[in-house]
Amino acid sequence: MFHSRFLTIAFAAVLLAACTRPAGDAGQSAEKPATGEAAAAKSTPVATVNGQKLSQDLFDVFAQAVMGGNAQEPPTDEQKTQMVDQLINMTLAAQAAEKEGLEKDPKVKARMELIQTQVLAEAASQKYLTSHPSSESELKAEYDAQVAAMPKEYKARHILVDTKEKAEEIIAKLEAGGDFAKLATADSKDSSSKNGGDLGWFSPQTMVKPFADAVEALQVGQYTKEPVQSEFGWHIILLEDVRSPEVPAFDQVKSQVEMFSQRKKLQAYIDELRKNAQIQK
Repeated sequence: MFHSRFLTIAFAAVLLAACTRPAGDAGQSAEKPATGEAAAAKSTPVATVNGQKLSQDLFDVFAQAVMGGNAQEPPTDEQKTQMVDQLINMTLAAQAAEKEGLEKDPKVKARMELIQTQVLAEAASQKYLTSHPSSESELKAEYDAQVAAMPKEYKARHILVDTKEKAEEIIAKLEAGGDFAKLATADSKDSSSKNGGDLGWFSPQTMVKPFADAVEALQVGQYTKEPVQSEFGWHIILLEDVRSPEVPAFDQVKSQVEMFSQRKKLQAYIDELRKNAQIQK
């Protein structure tokens, strides 16, 4: 079979291919300044390695990276102990690298520069999206636009043969009053022949382009009067019905729509930065 059916509806199509993540992807939220005992605990290092203090903030970032930004539960005491040891080991290795002057190695310098660029880019994206949240009306408008842009679904039968001459012969039989399903069962080489060529419901995007174009050009009840060639052979196609796709309610996909909206906002932000920048390649 040369097509597959849509089982789900994707709203979170990726518009921005970049190294940054939009707000919310890492499960982060802006923290309020700590006060009192909390501030004192925050200022106490989790460890000191050869005089270098490893701050609580450093540990928090490291723990988030180890456990994943969207971890639902805070680390256990045992996990914290293990991560502190890991951070100490990393610090010891980094100190050894500095003693050997490895930070001056061109490849090491380039990697450090890239990491700094990624961190700053993510911080800028986070700040922009936090200050430009998507309103409920914007999300509803985005949802409506996505629904309106969704392709219709088609129900069709087809007959697939190896040559144009054979296809023309079958079309002549249809013109003479032949039954499409019976001809499909008798002559089609596709696996759908056992069902009279029935392909069920499908979206044009799941079909090869010549087939999809031919289906979209038909009226319900019509079949192609000329053979349609694809990489699979020659098709005769009968369109039986057309419908709009079933879509989930707005509340069911609101989070995906919000992510889609954020990515569009971030893309517009990057486009504006590029517009006002002096770039030479």
